[in-house]
Amino acid sequence: MATSYRQLNWTEHSKIKMRQYGLSKQKLLGILYKPERKEKGIVPGTMAVMKTNKVFFKTKQITVAGAWQKPKKAPGEIWLMYKDVKAAMVPIRKIISAWRYPGISKPGEAIPIPEDIKNDIINGIIE
Repeated sequence: MATSYRQLNWTEHSKIKMRQYGLSKQKLLGILYKPERKEKGIVPGTMAVMKTNKVFFKTKQITVAGAWQKPKKAPGEIWLMYKDVKAAMVPIRKIISAWRYPGISKPGEAIPIPEDIKNDIINGIIE
């Protein structure tokens, strides 16, 4: 089975949002390659993928009594929006934006995009 590898391009907007939300490239690549869910983006031809946050402990110190308790999950999701572009010879995957959504979205509904990102995309600031 032949696998086609795509070259990744990160927009300046995506780099800014990574710093804003404290997201690393490695975390976003993990979401890109193994998403929990895939949805269509708000711009035609784009896709959005998401993964829920990891499990976090409330306290850093684990005691013998606390070791039997189940860890609490931090509510929220991490989203990544990308577009596949066909270049001359190499297919390119352009990473448009990334963000954290504090709630839990329902599958099939509109993607929860922060207003500043939505305005930038609609106004054409992000290419």
